[in-house]
Amino acid sequence: MHTSAPAKEGRTAKATTAPAAAVWTALALVYVVWGSTYLGIRVVVETMPPFLSAGARFITAGLLLVAAVAWRYGPAALKATRAQVASAVLVGLLLILGGNGLVVLAETSVPSGLAALLVAAVPMWVVVLRAGTGDRPPRRTLGGVLVGLAGLAVLTSPGIGGAVRLSGVLLVVAGSVLWSLGSFSSSKLPLPGNPFTGSAYQMLAGGTGGVVVGLVRGEHRGLDPAAYSTASWLALGYLVVFGSLVGFTAYVWLLQAAPLSLVSTYAYVNPVVAVALGGLILDEALTWPIVVGGAVVVAAVGVIVSTERKK
Repeated sequence: MHTSAPAKEGRTAKATTAPAAAVWTALALVYVVWGSTYLGIRVVVETMPPFLSAGARFITAGLLLVAAVAWRYGPAALKATRAQVASAVLVGLLLILGGNGLVVLAETSVPSGLAALLVAAVPMWVVVLRAGTGDRPPRRTLGGVLVGLAGLAVLTSPGIGGAVRLSGVLLVVAGSVLWSLGSFSSSKLPLPGNPFTGSAYQMLAGGTGGVVVGLVRGEHRGLDPAAYSTASWLALGYLVVFGSLVGFTAYVWLLQAAPLSLVSTYAYVNPVVAVALGGLILDEALTWPIVVGGAVVVAAVGVIVSTERKK
């Protein structure tokens, strides 16, 4: 999952005259980097505790982003009101501790590609939340949600059939719902004007929450960093630098430099990248529920995204 809530509509400008090569380079980064984070998470939790490693990832990334904002925009850019900080903390806990944290925990037993496809349903849950608060999405959008739910039902069948742990599948679904709630809430709450500042505070809050949950779970008992594999260390570093910093920076720039309809295509490209990488690098099996259910979910999300951006 990426590491910050989507920008508010009012913050999204029309496409500028940014060079097409730059736009497609940034878009490729978002496609590949965010799609590869599921693989990275899977490698990390092979030898590292889930919540402590995720907490360390986001605290490190948050501190690096704070330093980058202060260097690029000046220390004044880090200022925020109490209400803005409180909102960023709440959104960070929903997105990073709840959304990302549950996915990290689930990937101790669920293949990375399957996790990515389940998370692809986030735009569906956002539509459900909007409908629950009085908004009336177009019929085509609602149709996309219904089709997507059918795809999710197929994707959960490996858990019901015992091929993977059902608890892990349900954790990913719960995480995607919490991520959707955080994304939805971010459009209703007062957040810092500088999106990088808001993201830094979200990372720090969510990362701290992850460490606390990890300690409560007892993940620190018998902790032996020397026993962590080199692959896990490298994957954690990749997630900090590329997953939490490079990918997000490219995303925020794209929101100002490219049409939102183009930027939002990451929602249904990321899971395809994740499934491909999981199969190529971790030899994850492409079973029929993953292929069929995943195709249905990705198609449904494509319908939802394309319909919503026409409004």
